Amino acid sequence: QPTNDSRREMVRGEQIVKRFGNLAVLNGVDLSVKRRQVVVIIGPSGSGKTTLLRCINHLEKIDDGRIYIEGELIGYREVNGRLVEDREANICRIRSQVGFVFQRFNLFPHLTALENVVAARLPRSTWKSLGPRARDVLEMVGLGDRIDFAPSRLSGGERQRVAIARSLIGEPRLVVADEPTGQLDSESTHRLLDLIERIKAQLRFTFVVVTHDPLVAARAGRIVNLEAGRVTA
Repeated sequence: QPTNDSRREMVRGEQIVKRFGNLAVLNGVDLSVKRRQVVVIIGPSGSGKTTLLRCINHLEKIDDGRIYIEGELIGYREVNGRLVEDREANICRIRSQVGFVFQRFNLFPHLTALENVVAARLPRSTWKSLGPRARDVLEMVGLGDRIDFAPSRLSGGERQRVAIARSLIGEPRLVVADEPTGQLDSESTHRLLDLIERIKAQLRFTFVVVTHDPLVAARAGRIVNLEAGRVTA
């Protein structure tokens, strides 16, 4: 059953294992992220950082261990008062509560900024219901005058802001980001980090980010070091 500690946390991972074939990319990861915390995950290439994010967001299924989101154990369902393992249980609902920011933006080139943001929640919601919220979050990230621009007409920093707006349209309580400044210069990085801090203060979400960027790490409330699929510090 979920513990009292897990109910007070946004994310709790216990002995997470993820294998690709015979390779264990995550090898018993324990992770605790408090609500409204900014946590930066660092470590050498190949240490499992991106895989860990994808497991938290359930884009990858773990092979062993447990993950709690706000105290709810993911991948289990209750049967006759007992928890039974079911890797599909509650994943779609929980995934909808977690925003994901990709390193390479992952925008649809043929859609406008507004359409890219709306597309993140289709078909679970309708265009009519999503349109006003999409405009609001694009205004929030400073792109109110770019909503009809295709990605090819936007700078790298603007594309990343569209990606952030897309992650926020569902009003998630948790946002995870994979190298969000990896495609940006230092000036654009500073602007993006300032923006994220302002939005986080306004929306009060928890932020977990993977990075190699010392500018990002310097803004962290907490740093987690991952090496060879394990948390080392």
